[in-house]
Amino acid sequence: MTRLFGTNGVRGVVNQDMNPDLALDLGRAIGTYYARRKEKPFIAMGTDARISNHMLKSACTSGLLSVGCNVEDLGILPTPALQYAVKEKDYDAGVIITASHNPPQFNGIKVVDLDGTELSKEQEEEIEDIYFSKSFRIVSWDKVGQLSAWDGAGELYIRGILSKVDTEAIRKANLHVVLDCGNGAGAVVTPELLRRLGCKLTEVNCELDGFFRGRPSEPVPENLGELMERVREVGADLGVAQDGDADRAIFIDEKGNYIFGDQSFSLLARYIIRGRKGIVVTPVSTSSSLEEVVTREGGKVIYTRVGSPIVARVMKEVNAVFGGEENGGLIFPEHQYCRDSAMTIAKMLELLAKEEKSLSELISELPRYELVKTKITCPNDRKEDVLRKIKDVVSSQQDVRKIDDTDGVKIYLEDGWVLVRPSGTEPIFRIFAESKDRGKAEELADSYKRLVEDMVSTS
Repeated sequence: MTRLFGTNGVRGVVNQDMNPDLALDLGRAIGTYYARRKEKPFIAMGTDARISNHMLKSACTSGLLSVGCNVEDLGILPTPALQYAVKEKDYDAGVIITASHNPPQFNGIKVVDLDGTELSKEQEEEIEDIYFSKSFRIVSWDKVGQLSAWDGAGELYIRGILSKVDTEAIRKANLHVVLDCGNGAGAVVTPELLRRLGCKLTEVNCELDGFFRGRPSEPVPENLGELMERVREVGADLGVAQDGDADRAIFIDEKGNYIFGDQSFSLLARYIIRGRKGIVVTPVSTSSSLEEVVTREGGKVIYTRVGSPIVARVMKEVNAVFGGEENGGLIFPEHQYCRDSAMTIAKMLELLAKEEKSLSELISELPRYELVKTKITCPNDRKEDVLRKIKDVVSSQQDVRKIDDTDGVKIYLEDGWVLVRPSGTEPIFRIFAESKDRGKAEELADSYKRLVEDMVSTS
């Protein structure tokens, strides 16, 4: 069966593969799925700031209403804010119209289950089966759903975060933060959250703009030049950037240096694990820095396949104290089981307030690893054959210490590791290479990229 859902929901270019017809029928499929659990499901609907949101939201909402679901429109808000509302209120599920960090011509539809977590693969497949077979529920005219609206989700979310951090310590620290929302949904709540935490706030790209005129939505180094410069210019304690739907946060230290997601993850993991121990869950693509820090503090790391829904579900299964991904998407189980940038920001402020050190000083205390990422095009129907060939080749190499096939193939070597994994959303292989030496990491990335290219050309 054709896959509809990728790693994070259903995404595509607007009015091409992501169009009102798809949104309508996907709404009908989602509603039919939840109607198998409950006669009149109550669904929360939200969007990020993209200009196509009203079009897709209206179509998806119509689909839900047509099969007998009641829908409540929560407006524009971060994905984790919708997830928190679903978890805390009496909704049976949630739907958010978002393409996260993708360019503005993209949009998507993501489904949230009763407990605020993203759907499992099995749940997605059941919805896909309904969608492709068009076995939608049919209700009589007097059973169609009703539409309502609620504007309190942002406030509920802010209060939830404030209840989980040491607000007094943060306020006393009087930290100066430069916040770059990237013209995304974070602008609805994050500035207000920081003001309530007593921070001095300098705003960059904190106006909602579905074209992302301020900067591209992905918070990578090449897109955050203005933020880095502004941190230095105003003498701030730190800067922070969010992606389009505000489930990821990337930090800038007080010197204007970009802090990679692996580093902020390791720093917060050390803070959370210290004196508490426990389990941290993360995908196989995460830097070894995390495991070194966690084990040093008496904790344990469990690795999963790539994808925040997978990480969240394993966290629940093993009762983990922390988890996340190397891209800045961190999960705080005491708050909710999903990536949450605003909670990440609040916890980083708490850490800085209590450690009484600068962000650059704290980062300098972490073990240093160099992670290089690259990719190569590969048709989806050839990925399985290519991956099998790569496993066959590397299993016979003498310098290979261990092979992990949790997700793709991860090759552990004497002086580093390489991960080769097929993308769940694009016709490509992603290659991650890590070593303590930058040159060695680049050499490994180049070497395995050539190997994959050979496998693709001969498969």
